[in-house]
Amino acid sequence: MSEEHNVSAVTRQFEISGEYLGATPYGSGHINDTYCVVFHQAGVPVRFILQRINHNIFKNPLALMENIQRVTSHLAAQVVRDPDHSRRVLTLIPARDERVMHIDANGNYWRMYRFIGGSRTYDAVESTEQAFQAAKAFGRFQQMLASLPTPRLHDTIPDFHNTPKRFTALEQVITADVAGRAILAKQEIDFALAHQAMVSVLLDANLPERVTHNDTKFNNVLLDDKTGEGLCVVDLDTVMPGLALYDFGDLVRTTTSPTDEDERDLSKIGMKFPLFEALVRGYLTSASSFLTKAERQHLVFAGKLITYEQGLRFLTDYLAGDTYYKVHREGHNLDRCRTQFKLVESIEQQEDRMDGLVQSLEL
Repeated sequence: MSEEHNVSAVTRQFEISGEYLGATPYGSGHINDTYCVVFHQAGVPVRFILQRINHNIFKNPLALMENIQRVTSHLAAQVVRDPDHSRRVLTLIPARDERVMHIDANGNYWRMYRFIGGSRTYDAVESTEQAFQAAKAFGRFQQMLASLPTPRLHDTIPDFHNTPKRFTALEQVITADVAGRAILAKQEIDFALAHQAMVSVLLDANLPERVTHNDTKFNNVLLDDKTGEGLCVVDLDTVMPGLALYDFGDLVRTTTSPTDEDERDLSKIGMKFPLFEALVRGYLTSASSFLTKAERQHLVFAGKLITYEQGLRFLTDYLAGDTYYKVHREGHNLDRCRTQFKLVESIEQQEDRMDGLVQSLEL
């Protein structure tokens, strides 16, 4: 059975009318299989997004989809008066059995969304205005979900941003050194160990638990083709309880140094202050209404911590023999680790200026 025929069969399990015209792989994600599906409806082609959930990463797809259904329903209710409301929130297409997803004969989990036209994502930021719009959109996402009623959302990946546990995992692989690589990563290991005092700061700061996205890469916001506005936050698989600062920190990590995550020329890595300023201004435009004083005081630190944490994860995987992240060359995970730690150093060098900016915006 061809993949194309399989996708065609899967789409018929969802509440979509019209003639199926075809499907093509879509986007740049590495976790789920994503397709743009086209149907002929009322004389015009209409697009949808079909995704196969990677249940090797997300062990409980049912809980994950319950989270997404609750979150998208709540967001839709928040923007219902907006003339452009259908483009502001992802809209799930129900399966024909009225569930939010379809489980095929092979045990694969599928979901479908309406396609949001006139917008696109960007893998790398191209301007400070784009950074501002992305941060504003993520702040608005958190702000609207601050009123999500109980019960608490499911943890789709438990301890995802638990930096102390990430540090402990690193210590364990250093001791085991199963791949014999510790000697090759001595400088990176020394850097990681020297920053141990960072790992518990946010967890010890008595910050409130929020509904957070937990994967705030720049390319997880749709920007309007005409206005450039941040329209809609996408990729909701990791939406779960967390700290608001995890989201802002990952924005800093993925946006302020617009280079490849595995860039070997470390002279190209650096925190660009204008991009950080755009992120802070955009985020606070939306998030100021609910952030506590303690959360605002830790905005800069969050960028440093989440970047450090990702470096820990790459280094841990390198020392363990590349068991989690896909690698395409020898030392790939070590290269990734080095870019993260170089960015941490760049943030540290500009930390006072960054804190000064945040304080000035509190006035």
